[in-house]
Amino acid sequence: MNDLVHFAVGESKPAESHGLRKWVPLVSFLRKDVASKGPAWPPLLLVLGAIGAVAYADHLVVSISLVYLYILPLAVGAIFLRKEVSYSLIVICILLHDSYSQRPIHPALRIFHNLSAMLCFACVVYFIQRYMEQKEALDKNVQQQRDDLLKDVELAAQVQRLFLPVSEPVIDGLEIAGMMHPARSVGGDYYDYIPINAHTIQVVIADVAGKGVPAALLMSATAAAMRLEANRDRNMLAQVERLNTQIGAVSDPERYVTLLATEIDTHKRIIRYVNCGHNPALLFRAKTGALMRMDSSCPPIGLSPDEICELASADLASGDVVVFYTDGVTEAENRLGEEFGLERLSTVVRDGSSSLSAQELTTKIFNSAADFCSDVGFHDDVTIVVVKCHLDSSPGRGRLTPSTRETS
Repeated sequence: MNDLVHFAVGESKPAESHGLRKWVPLVSFLRKDVASKGPAWPPLLLVLGAIGAVAYADHLVVSISLVYLYILPLAVGAIFLRKEVSYSLIVICILLHDSYSQRPIHPALRIFHNLSAMLCFACVVYFIQRYMEQKEALDKNVQQQRDDLLKDVELAAQVQRLFLPVSEPVIDGLEIAGMMHPARSVGGDYYDYIPINAHTIQVVIADVAGKGVPAALLMSATAAAMRLEANRDRNMLAQVERLNTQIGAVSDPERYVTLLATEIDTHKRIIRYVNCGHNPALLFRAKTGALMRMDSSCPPIGLSPDEICELASADLASGDVVVFYTDGVTEAENRLGEEFGLERLSTVVRDGSSSLSAQELTTKIFNSAADFCSDVGFHDDVTIVVVKCHLDSSPGRGRLTPSTRETS
């Protein structure tokens, strides 16, 4: 290594002493270092080739010194190679310049020239590698935060699944099926079955404004509160009004919940419902083939905590089908920007309500919407619940209260 130091400071030596032996320590070091890294060979060869090209140009040009051109390959090497290799390349550059430059210069000036060049190169390599180290540390930090976020999302998804029905309920005279397809890992849609007794059940469907983890958290709070209210009071209207007050007290104005709460009594053959800004459920009349809409009667949950909700009802007959859904179904868009819409949904419901089971109709609705937007996929959560009535027909059934209207 003494020869390397001598040449770095520019000591004058006969040309014949500049033999291959001066390269042995550096070459051995580089081979050992790069062999341990493996993939660093391509950038090392590229940098060495660039250094050789600069040395050749430095040899041809006599009028000016081209020593500072070495800074370009050294800068590239500082990005891709270890610091020990990069600093060793600085010495190689000084050796090449000292060996092949044809520009006449005083020995003392050569020493100063080489030392200043070495210092300049070392500063460039240091700052570039310092930047790369900081960038690598930042990348690791970002990756760690991304991994933590994915864990949080997965935890939120697990919590969300706890509030969704595990199986379909068994109620006299009813066939029930439901599904939810989140647009992301977690979603803001929610549905639930709350059995009251052997012949009465509450079916609830809701859609939280927004997507992702914030919507999932509010959905979980809504689901838990609805369950607690149902266990506390069998009056569905009172349940919804208290839920509205509770959600309005803890959520900001931009976070609200559209909710449709229904109570189906197979003995009385009636469905009661409170629609808080949610998409109207479709009630298929088996006797006439008509579709009835269970429209909204009050604002979404959380927007007006003091709002007085209204209870509506409709009679049921054997063969009638109630289809609940969220706007992820009707607002599914194809590549032309067209929405699946209520009309297409109504057609699917009319065509399948008589011949398909509740589960088959649920799958049919989802597949129809999925096929419609297959080019772009769903951009919102999709939830569908189908309730099919298997009741004995009786006169006078099939009547709706004035708040429920028919669609063409």
